[in-house]
Amino acid sequence: MPVKKSCGSWRSPITADFLVNSAVSFGEIVVSGQDIWWSETRPDQGGRTAIVRNGSDVVGPEINIRTLVHEYGGGAWWVFGDTLIHTSFDDQRLWSQDLDGIRKPLTPAPEIHRGFRYADGRPTPDGRWYVCVREDHHVDSEPVNELVAVALDGSQEVKTLVSGPDFVSAPRLSPDGTKLVWIQWDHPNLPWDDTELWVGRFQNGEVFDASCVGATGESFFQPEWSSDSVLHVVTDRGGWWNLYRFGDEGFENLTEGEFEIATPQWVFGLSRYAFVGGDIWFAHRDRGVDRLSILKSDRTVQSLDLDVTHISHIKTRDDGVVLIVASWTSEPEILVMTSSEVEVLRPARALDLESSWFPVPEALEFPTSQEEHAYALVYSPRNPHYLPRDDELPPLVVLVHGGPTGCARTSLQLNIAYWTSRGFAVADVDYRGSTGYGRPYRHSLRGLWGIADVDDCVALAEFLVERGDVDGERLAIRGSSAGGFTVLAALVFHDTFDVGASRYGIADLTALATDTHKFEARYLDRLIGRLPEDEMIYRERSPIYHVEKLSTPLLLLQGSEDTIVPATQAHRMAEVLADVKVRHALVEFPDEGHGFRKAANLIRAQEAELAFFGDCFGFIPADRLSPLRIHE
Repeated sequence: MPVKKSCGSWRSPITADFLVNSAVSFGEIVVSGQDIWWSETRPDQGGRTAIVRNGSDVVGPEINIRTLVHEYGGGAWWVFGDTLIHTSFDDQRLWSQDLDGIRKPLTPAPEIHRGFRYADGRPTPDGRWYVCVREDHHVDSEPVNELVAVALDGSQEVKTLVSGPDFVSAPRLSPDGTKLVWIQWDHPNLPWDDTELWVGRFQNGEVFDASCVGATGESFFQPEWSSDSVLHVVTDRGGWWNLYRFGDEGFENLTEGEFEIATPQWVFGLSRYAFVGGDIWFAHRDRGVDRLSILKSDRTVQSLDLDVTHISHIKTRDDGVVLIVASWTSEPEILVMTSSEVEVLRPARALDLESSWFPVPEALEFPTSQEEHAYALVYSPRNPHYLPRDDELPPLVVLVHGGPTGCARTSLQLNIAYWTSRGFAVADVDYRGSTGYGRPYRHSLRGLWGIADVDDCVALAEFLVERGDVDGERLAIRGSSAGGFTVLAALVFHDTFDVGASRYGIADLTALATDTHKFEARYLDRLIGRLPEDEMIYRERSPIYHVEKLSTPLLLLQGSEDTIVPATQAHRMAEVLADVKVRHALVEFPDEGHGFRKAANLIRAQEAELAFFGDCFGFIPADRLSPLRIHE
């Protein structure tokens, strides 16, 4: 029989160590012949990304496959035959490696460390060139992003193909190697705003007769050529990210519905559909979760009965696909599928816990400010050994995803089970501006960042209190990066929450706009306004300038090497909190950047949050936690 005990003090096997022990994050998949290659990011190896072929590691433990283009990376590797082509994290050069482990550099050493960075490449069919994105940091102004062709013969020859746009991505060659398609865009847009689709002739490492074939205020995603050289692409010209075919008559809509095939392109190399014979297999987010369907050659759509809620990195293999899937009760695994069979190629890690530990959320649509609505996934406390006391409602943790152009994750999140197994309710918010609900909803945060997102978090907490789900005196909010900004703004400009935790959150919007990297340098033009003319709006919404309004305890978690949200922001916030004598703690990780990757640091951050919330809510965690220095 479950024991009734004070929430927060429940004993749980889902410890901070458990979250990262043998944890793996799967990345891109490449199918070469009958071989299946994929990437794995491993916290217990210092956050290193390894490449795996048919279950065996390809590169040595000293090699980290990661690109820093756009800082967020993605698309760091590809395969041609049995040769791995990849970007090395250490020097950001392109390298090749054969199955015997022999490596050679494909690009020359830059004049400055990591001065040239490469991503999102594909080899030409004849194996002569590797067409990819290059980011050049050998300039005094912002880096230059171009499409280049890198010779694969080891000569280290690099030819510039496309130069001029602020950003380029997804260079894809037709099967015969004669046509090249790519996406490009300029400041202040990001790839989920307004982009252009370009096509040109490709010959001998050069592009000719390039022209824009799509630029009508839309976001293009994953251009691909079918085996008969017909161009396909996902675009949101109809309000939702649907699949189109491009030909002599222009764009033809192939999938029409209120669902999203694309996801926001924070990283390169995303793949949400694949050609299988005359069919197209595609993932689509529908009512908050991912589904898998087949667009048949006769234009009918077959929905596949697959018990998953998250799908990514779909790639063709023979008469089926390879893909990454997960569900509410299982972490990601790699499957090989046909229309009649499913094989687990790379299982999820063995958690050795019954599914009764893993909460299945309620998909909630709730009212918010300005007579609008927003969405959330709401998780109830779940521990087979405990229940809340009769006189107690559970505390609430509101999760704020980053981006802010992003969405709540739709699979088992052990960091959520960490809280629910200790007696917390958790609400993962898809505030206005989140993806998965169409272009108008995605753009509803324009000009309102720091207002609409905050209102949605506040409205959700108050909705759950009013419904009788949670304790209105124990409301916590936590978020990372852009989500950290929402946390800070919620605590400064509202009095709903009782404690907050911000991981590398933004305290000063002007500093972010002037100090951040190129990819997001003009992001706030859309979300806040333009500088310098809108400087007062930036100041009005920056939590750092209004800390005198803050009386809520706050935990700050920060990486010293963060180039996106520099550590100076967390330092300034802590200094001001000390001046106004607000309870707070700052935990800084000298070996982390934007997003924590190393196992020890992930453990420390998770335990710091539990210790801080316990101190503020008055419960004693059952865990043995490292001491946390809290300033009063």
